[in-house]
Amino acid sequence: MEQQAQKKPVRRVIIAGGGTAGWMVAAGLSKSLGKLLDIKLIESDEIGTVGVGEATIPTLMNFHHVMEINEQEFMAETMATFKLGISFENWRNVGEDYIHSFGVTGTDHWTAGFQHFWHKGRERGLAGDYGDYCLELKASLENKFAHLPKNGMNYAYHMDAGRYAKFLRKFSERFGVQRIEGKISEVRKDLNTGDIRALRLDSGAELEGDLFIDCTGFRALLIGETMGVGYDDWSHWLFNDSAVALQTKSVGDAIPLTRAIAHDAGWQWRIPLQHRVGNGIVYSSRHMADDDAIRHLQANVQGEALMTPRVIRFKPGQRKQTWKNNVVAIGLASGFLEPIESTSIHLIQRGILRLLQMFPQDGISQADIAEYNKQADAEISHIRDFIIAHYCVTNRRDTPYWRAAAEMAIPPSLQHRIDLFRETGRVFRLSNELFAENSWIQVLLGQGIHPASHHQSADLMGDEELRRFLGGISTSIDHTVAQLPSHQRYVEQYCSGTGW
Repeated sequence: MEQQAQKKPVRRVIIAGGGTAGWMVAAGLSKSLGKLLDIKLIESDEIGTVGVGEATIPTLMNFHHVMEINEQEFMAETMATFKLGISFENWRNVGEDYIHSFGVTGTDHWTAGFQHFWHKGRERGLAGDYGDYCLELKASLENKFAHLPKNGMNYAYHMDAGRYAKFLRKFSERFGVQRIEGKISEVRKDLNTGDIRALRLDSGAELEGDLFIDCTGFRALLIGETMGVGYDDWSHWLFNDSAVALQTKSVGDAIPLTRAIAHDAGWQWRIPLQHRVGNGIVYSSRHMADDDAIRHLQANVQGEALMTPRVIRFKPGQRKQTWKNNVVAIGLASGFLEPIESTSIHLIQRGILRLLQMFPQDGISQADIAEYNKQADAEISHIRDFIIAHYCVTNRRDTPYWRAAAEMAIPPSLQHRIDLFRETGRVFRLSNELFAENSWIQVLLGQGIHPASHHQSADLMGDEELRRFLGGISTSIDHTVAQLPSHQRYVEQYCSGTGW
């Protein structure tokens, strides 16, 4: 009872930092709890944001649904296009490509996943490529898109990150969020509790709060510098620690795919928007010099450059705690892996949802903090393993970078998943894991692992029955894709930014 009496109700929330993370937090808190809270966001026009998180995954639609955000308005204001998956080029080997799509492949049986029936079909010469049985993958290859009844097409977005932050700022201000312009010059702590008491700005203003959200990016001003929370460095598994971003004018129709093109010491992205293309190179500074990375990127883009290339440094890993005392870190301040599977914005929205579910309205609870940190750790560890799989499962041995990636020791949790799939074709998803079975199957197959066996249920089908089963799926998909409009034309009609 004594501990309960010491709890301090949370009414004043201070968000330190803007950008995508800060304004997503502001939008989530104000839409859900704005009538109960005083929410202020501090950002400075002089401090730039990373602003390269421009490819998303389908979970962003869940966030927008909860926020009641109109899709056409959002897409027009952020010059967004649709995304059906990621095209991985040169990953398995130079000149070999595959697609990790957002769709469901085939039809599962209650005893076994579709991959087992496909595997049996390949053995008998009755099956095409695994991707032939996925609508989203086939549509992406034809550069087609449309909304289908009953959410029949799984998709995400490519969007302008800077415009997205501005869009969410307008949204948040309608629900009472107050933006404070300025730089944080001092963080004031309560010496008795260790909590942050107030943030002092360079203008001399002092903002007191009950709960502080650290969205200060890689600097991690509150959770790292002030609260002293350490960082788990995962660079022994994830070699890439640098990126160069470059925007170019569009020179052709936007395709519904993010392109991830592997190179000698990392990979290059291409993200097509309505008005431009986002480009970048992700690389290991141990294997490639900055100047070489910039030259490689400039030599492998299309269209006129719209900016000067800039180098971004990062350390792959996560905070040992993402919530400590009255500070919650969301976004880059909480950790960063790399952008290969477009998970950064997903982790932001998961942090927001988790905070809303455990919001300490009547006082911060140590039990809530412990549960929040436990869930955050499990979630990012799963994503970490999925990303590492792209590097350790490969036939490439052509450069020191790829040889080191193929030979490194990997987390036991990932080794188990790889061994299970290689030996049996099975993939099991734990609750609340981001990447479902089909994502693992597409990537592991695409990277070159073909299971040694399949589930015995597939053996119960005779050749004719299996041929009808597989052929029915692929024929239905081909029929649907044939009727879809081009992605470019659909975007122009549905959400063209020129009309807003």
